[in-house]
Parts: sequence; structure tokens; C-alpha cells
Amino acid sequence: MAQPKILWRSVIVLYFIIGLEILIMISPAAGFFYAAFNPVLLSLAQRPATRWLTAFYLPHMVTPPDLMLAGVRIAGSVLFVVGGLVFLVCAGQVYFNKFTKRGVALRGLYNWIRHPQYLGLGLTGLGLSILWPRFLVVALWAVMVALYYLLARDEERRMLGQFGEDYRRYMDHTGMFVPRGLESAAPRLIPLGSGAVRTTVVIATLAALSVGGAFAARAYTVRSLPLWSNGPVTALAILPNDLGLLDHRMAAVVSLPEIKARLDGQRGPFLVYVMPRNYVMQGMIADTGDEWQLYKRHHTVAMISDWILHPFGHLEGSSGMMHHAAAPGTGTESAGSGLVRRLIFLRVDTPTREADAAALFGINSSRAPIFMADVEIHGLTVQALRDLPQETGWGRVPTPSF
Repeated sequence: MAQPKILWRSVIVLYFIIGLEILIMISPAAGFFYAAFNPVLLSLAQRPATRWLTAFYLPHMVTPPDLMLAGVRIAGSVLFVVGGLVFLVCAGQVYFNKFTKRGVALRGLYNWIRHPQYLGLGLTGLGLSILWPRFLVVALWAVMVALYYLLARDEERRMLGQFGEDYRRYMDHTGMFVPRGLESAAPRLIPLGSGAVRTTVVIATLAALSVGGAFAARAYTVRSLPLWSNGPVTALAILPNDLGLLDHRMAAVVSLPEIKARLDGQRGPFLVYVMPRNYVMQGMIADTGDEWQLYKRHHTVAMISDWILHPFGHLEGSSGMMHHAAAPGTGTESAGSGLVRRLIFLRVDTPTREADAAALFGINSSRAPIFMADVEIHGLTVQALRDLPQETGWGRVPTPSF
């Protein structure tokens, strides 16, 4: 049994390594990580049957455009932190009892739940799949939870062998992962007998709900994005408050001679990201300069704290360290120049040649940067214009599209 346990736990460790991609990609270790992981992502992205695993299903680069998506994002941070605390407290309790020879931990959460450590890790993993909402992460979360269940069953078998009826009585008044009262309702929800059949149905249902729920969340997200569209050009406002700006000024912006000349003769449709010049995550859209390749900032701890504890502040520029690390002179405003926005233009290849939101952000669509422009919106003057390489700041790593 030792080898399967090692295998299961290795898969769980692998899940957290992949799930913590967002932490690694903004750290100095990003290059080493992607040297090993990016070939896997690219291989998945090249196959129609697995391409969806590299896509994202919740807003990550844009501020959530409505209360529901904002609530989901806040829930991700709460689950990540609370789950981690539950795991650490319960693990400390177990090891304290072990070192002081007090026997099995039966106090605290163990008074109601037999496996609160696994519950804590499951909550942390669910929060992580919201914080870094790649389909691969949520699919592996379902695998991880299934493995936790099998590990818990194996541990209970061994505890019954070691402690006999004492542990049996403990099992009778506690739940496995939730309090006994809630757990007792499960047979009424899944009236399929017991043993292997119930286990199989529960695991299959969990996988279907996890992945299916992620696809539903993606469809809802795409429908909710703050978009402006006119002909072959669709603009996405990183900050929802800029949607009014797009409605009133975007038509004039794309008609500016400098921008119109870049679009003429190119095959559309085109997707334009509109953002403050110092938007911290623009490197995920295109390679706009070394200062937006976050792994070069050396502010990893501060950026991680912002990402977890300030769910929207790091996008809006209100929470400090991510933006304090920006290069001088890259702010949203400059003296006497009015409101400046950075526009990153991408060409989109869609399987159907459609230009609606579902096609532009479709999993099977490809997006390639063309050029960027810094535009003073009120005076309609182009302050900077530059062609872009057809990669992001992380090279060919699949990154979020919204």
C-alpha cells in the first residue's frame, strides 16, 4: 500500500505546483519553471481535445464586471486563506499530540470532522482554482479531492486496525469531511447503496460539476465582459468604468490616421485591450516592455500579497506594490496631457470568422499582438505607437484572454 500512497501524494503535490503557477510566473524562478512546464501547456494547446485545459474560465486580467463575478473572486481569496489556516492548525494539533504522546487528536475540528486537514487542503485548492482559473487547475482539483477521499478511507482502515472499537465509536459520531448531521443527508441525495458504486458516483459527479461549472462560468464571463464593438474592431475595457469612455471616444480613436494606417490592409477581426499605461498585467496580453514582465520586478512577496489580499486593487492600481514597482513616467496621467490610455491591438483568428464575443474569446481562437498605442483620449492625440512581437511577456506561454 506504500507505493500507491506515495503516488497519490505525489499527484497532490503536483496539483499545488501547477496551481501555484501564478506565484511562480511572477517570481525569478519563472524561467526554470516554464522550461519544464511550458512544453506541457503547449502540447495541450496544440491538440483540439485538450486545448480547453490551457484556457481560463473566470476574469483574471480585467476587473470582474458584475457583483457575482466579484463575489466569486473574493470567495477565492477567502477559501485559499481559510483552508490554509484550517490545515495548519489541524496539522499542528496532530503533531503536538504525537510529540507529547497524547494519542489521536480528538479536540477542535476533530471533534466534528475526522479529516479536517484534507478538508482544509480541499478548500485551499478550490480557492486556488479561482485565483488562477485555468481549466487544468480545476480539473486537477477534482482529481486531488478524489485522491483525498481514497487516502482518508485508507487511513480509517488502518486506524480501525490499530484502535478497534474506540475508533469505531469516534466514527459513529463524527463526519468524514463535514459534520455528521450534514453527512447523514448524503444517502438521501445519492441513494445508490454503499461501497464502490457510491464512491464511483460521487467522484464522477464531483468531476462533472467541477469542469461543467467552470465551462458555465466561462460562458457567463464572456457574456459579461465590458465590450465596445464597431465592424471588425472590438475593444475590451480592463476597468469597467472605462466602458463609457469607449462608447463616447473609441470610434474616433480607431479613426485616428496613425491607428487607421496600421489596421488598413490587415485581416481582422481585431481585439483591442484598453487600459491605464501602468496596468500591471499587460505583459500577459503582449510583450510591451521588460518592466511588465513581472518576474523581473523582484517584488514577488508584495505582488503575491496583493494578488490574494487585494483581489481588485492590483488591477485598478490602488494597492501599491505592484504599481510602485512600475518604471518612472508610466502612470495613467502625465502633467498637462489629460487622460491617457494604452491600447493593445490583437488580430484574432476564429474558426468561424465571426467577430462576436464568443468567437473572439473562444478556446479554439488564436490571438496575436499587432501594435500598441498610447492615446490621450480627450484630445485624441497619439503619444506613442509601437509594433509588437507576436508573443506575450512570457513568450509562448498560454495566458488569460480576459
